[in-house]
Amino acid sequence: MIGAGPAGFYCADQLLGQGFEVDLYDVLPTPFGLVRAGVAPDHPKIKSVTRVYEKTAAKPGFRFFGGVELGSDVQREDLLERYHAVIYAVGTAADNKLGIPGEDRPGSHAATEFVAWYNGHPDFADHEFDLTASRAVVIGNGNVAIDVARMLVLDPDEVRPTDTADHAVAGLAAAQVEHVIMLGRRGPAQAAFTNPELRELGELARADVIVNPEEVELDAHSAAWLESEGEPTNRRNVEILREYAQRPPGSKSHRIELRFLRSPLEVIGDDDGPVSALRVMRNRIEPDESGRLRAVPTGEEEVIECGLVMRSIGYRGNPLPGVPFDERRGLIRNDGGRVTDEEGAPLAGEYAVGWIKRGPSGVIGTNKKDAADTVARIAEDVEAGRLNEPRVDDPEECHRWLSRRIPGLVTWEGWQAIDTHEQGLGEPQGRPRVKLVRVPEMISIAERRS
Repeated sequence: MIGAGPAGFYCADQLLGQGFEVDLYDVLPTPFGLVRAGVAPDHPKIKSVTRVYEKTAAKPGFRFFGGVELGSDVQREDLLERYHAVIYAVGTAADNKLGIPGEDRPGSHAATEFVAWYNGHPDFADHEFDLTASRAVVIGNGNVAIDVARMLVLDPDEVRPTDTADHAVAGLAAAQVEHVIMLGRRGPAQAAFTNPELRELGELARADVIVNPEEVELDAHSAAWLESEGEPTNRRNVEILREYAQRPPGSKSHRIELRFLRSPLEVIGDDDGPVSALRVMRNRIEPDESGRLRAVPTGEEEVIECGLVMRSIGYRGNPLPGVPFDERRGLIRNDGGRVTDEEGAPLAGEYAVGWIKRGPSGVIGTNKKDAADTVARIAEDVEAGRLNEPRVDDPEECHRWLSRRIPGLVTWEGWQAIDTHEQGLGEPQGRPRVKLVRVPEMISIAERRS
């Protein structure tokens, strides 16, 4: 299994239950994927799902190998020589681009990078974010966009007790952002927030949530869709937004403002200088030929002054060396979890699970059913004799091979040493942990347990 995030753990648990032995690889010395490096630090209850994964790791037949990069440390062919099945659970780590002029200006960032920075992902610990602007724009209407907007205006006293990386605790405390504008391409009925995330905006210690009543007036198409086809989440989102719009003006020092029906056209600035504004197009909602609602430009433009732009418009996967990849969708080419070649024929013993299989959708728990679907395909292939036939069928030899190949290999016991060390650093500060953000330091701590 390549990738130790939620999809990888759910898949591993179900395979263990069917009698398989599972080796779970990850490029980092630490497991848990986006639960560790993506979930907002002020949401500790969501992070508690790791207790479920720890139970999986305690089962006979499970091994964890951290600090292993596919394509660098090991190759796809190496794995196929040693395993009956290779399952890719690597997620979708790349961000979608806006494709507009000025997108790469200083002060214009992918939300994925900002999230990884404040969560202490080693690849992003040295990133720098200039947070001296008073106004920021977050482009997107999903939960990650809300997380980014919220983190920008959290009171430092709300950040300090969390497991936010130390460099980000200091950076956010010094931030001068007071006004965050969230932009949605479509209307409030189509927003992808979950209800708890949206409701949480109205409970921030030092930030008011601002919604102009005009922003939540539904067009006829959206109103009809919401009534006939909209999910309860969509309906409740509209209700929450209308409640925000009716609130009297607040007196808090910071604010988050939600605007809808706007598409970015250009990130504005002088020459190659930093962001100074965002030019947007006003949209309207219309049905296409199939009846699906879409955002259509009205021709009316607007310029929003700002010094910081964060885009949160979805994710796509990165191709893995030698693994068939659908460039258009940004996913591993697969049929129900079976990896396929360009003609659609399944490749013996190769599977995909999670976001890299289906795309970035759903919540953490969604990966459990997704894993069950992939494991069902594996079970079918076991019955039909369609698994891979490895040349080396010896689990202990696999461990010896990895240890020779990767001097800093981290086992589950090594991760437990890192975990204990981080928690020990956090305890005197009343924090769940202080995250290590340097891989060599992680490996050094892990080696004390080996």
